[in-house]
Amino acid sequence: MGDAHRIHCYEYVNRPYEEISEELVLGAVGIFQRATSSAAVRATSLVSKLKVTIAGLEVGKNVVVRVLRVDRHAKVGQTLSEATRLELEWHAETGRALFPSMHAALTAYPLSPSDTQLDLEGEYDPPLGILGDVADRLLGHRIAEASVHQFLQDVAGRLAAEQ
Repeated sequence: MGDAHRIHCYEYVNRPYEEISEELVLGAVGIFQRATSSAAVRATSLVSKLKVTIAGLEVGKNVVVRVLRVDRHAKVGQTLSEATRLELEWHAETGRALFPSMHAALTAYPLSPSDTQLDLEGEYDPPLGILGDVADRLLGHRIAEASVHQFLQDVAGRLAAEQ
């Protein structure tokens, strides 16, 4: 991804890994839809609003989220033998040339018999070339990070509530 910018965040869900893995594999699109302000569902993609509040002002944009690949037998680190990884991508529903697109991996793995960690690691390319890089350095990266963190918090909250 050229001059891609990396983002990494994680959340915990107080539910067994097996349950979380099953829900992600069978219903990721629905979970993402319910975890965000959804507009529509299309096959393995959805339109959601990623939003963040900065200085008391809510900033949001409808995005199309797609699940590209699911791996139920992913490996995390050297000591963990089981993990579920979903490869995701999202981009703005409209005005794609003006907003960054994201390619990410959402990985779920057990922390204990009753706790699961969600790890989201991704890259995005700021739009608009040099102008986009400058805007990203000034504020864009903070907005992107906050949006991704909020997305993962919403997913974790939805998974915790699905009991």
